[in-house]
Amino acid sequence: MTDADYPLIQLHIAGEWRPAETGRTAPVLNPATEEVIGHVPLATAADLDRAAEAAAGGFAAWRAVPIARRTAILHDAAGLLTARSDRVAAVMTLEQGKPLAEAHGEVLRVAGALRWDADDARRAYGRVIPSAPGTLLSVRREPIGPVAAFTPWNFPAGSPMRKIAAALSAGCSIVIKASEETPGTACELVRCFEEAGVPAGVLNLVFGEPAEVSARLIASPHTRLVAFTGSIPVGRQLAAAAGAQMKPCLMELGGHAPVIVCADADPVTAARRAAAAKFVNAGQVCTSPSRFLVHESRYEDFTTAFTEAADAVVTGDGRREGVTMGPLANERRLAAMRELVADAAARGAKVLRGGERLDGPGYFFPPTVLTGVPPESRVMREEPFGPIAPIVPFTDLDEALEVANALPYGLAAYAFTESAATAERLVRGLEAGILSINHCGGSVHEAPSGGVKSSGYGREGGPEGLDAYLVTKRVSHLLGE
Repeated sequence: MTDADYPLIQLHIAGEWRPAETGRTAPVLNPATEEVIGHVPLATAADLDRAAEAAAGGFAAWRAVPIARRTAILHDAAGLLTARSDRVAAVMTLEQGKPLAEAHGEVLRVAGALRWDADDARRAYGRVIPSAPGTLLSVRREPIGPVAAFTPWNFPAGSPMRKIAAALSAGCSIVIKASEETPGTACELVRCFEEAGVPAGVLNLVFGEPAEVSARLIASPHTRLVAFTGSIPVGRQLAAAAGAQMKPCLMELGGHAPVIVCADADPVTAARRAAAAKFVNAGQVCTSPSRFLVHESRYEDFTTAFTEAADAVVTGDGRREGVTMGPLANERRLAAMRELVADAAARGAKVLRGGERLDGPGYFFPPTVLTGVPPESRVMREEPFGPIAPIVPFTDLDEALEVANALPYGLAAYAFTESAATAERLVRGLEAGILSINHCGGSVHEAPSGGVKSSGYGREGGPEGLDAYLVTKRVSHLLGE
């Protein structure tokens, strides 16, 4: 796919594709070339009000659709997305930069997530509770109502689909503000739902100035739930706005995931697995391993193997065959990488690999390995959200756990050990909502993902993934004669 093949970007409100009311747009760039490939409409307050009103009407219609029919429609949408995975992946790579293989895998995963949620909604059981004679006491699970959802650019299909799939499976409608930097993928997703037969108003897609959109949709009297994936500072702002309206939230926020490599671990295997995860999506993943705490007896071997893995990464335009890491998403991320590396180096860290923007057009930053990184360095305290790997030694596990838990983040954590007893100690000791031992695997449909501490609350995926989108109603029915 070339830049010229990029799709027309429009708002989708009440079943219609349309430009913003004022015609206002912003450019969409290809991060591998820095060239404009399209324009995204920026919704007005009137556009947003129409979307919220459409969602209210869509909710009334969608919740009345029998669950078997809803499930069939959502499975049809998943089938359309699977059939179009090559095209959707190509659009994603154009606007976000990740290699085509990664993009294609993302599209297929989200189709699977949609199927999972659609089926799991059929198991959102209530219950009948034994009670006094003549009384029927029951608990019902019902859709909460119209959802306002906000998603970032790093997973242009994955982040929107988590919200859309859960909301629609539960019987809710949704207004989703996808990223203005990756709007094409979101449009392709919505087309699949539209063509599968999702009624008008059930799924509405908007773009705009983020602060304006969130303020308007959260304040709308039609909105019943706020769902957000993104940074902790923005999450706090949205949660505060929702709290002022007494509206519940689902918050999947940032992380700074520690990796603990214990004294009994295989350092080469740990390094290869950790590096493979570190450079996925150029490190632009909220669960990305980003602080490598390695026992001193394994430090040298781990660092050598990790650096070799970093050297093997092929950085370039994600459309090129053989490329394994694409560009960063924008100039902001490049500036952040330069600042973190410069700060660490100024404090005495050694830049073992990378550390400088690559020559030529595009937002390319190479795999970067830092050693001798002081704990006060910014890269040890702030989420890098890029391909920077600081590696530091530790002497005992209590020390490593203290460092791992010292930050307000609590999204993901990783550890490598050959001891079952040590693994259980890590399970009990690490403060994180997601923990992987002896691997750095990503999200799966059948199990929940989410954070603790400042990394958010609520869960996406697994049976828990529908909880935020359902309300629990207690019904006490005094039976007549």
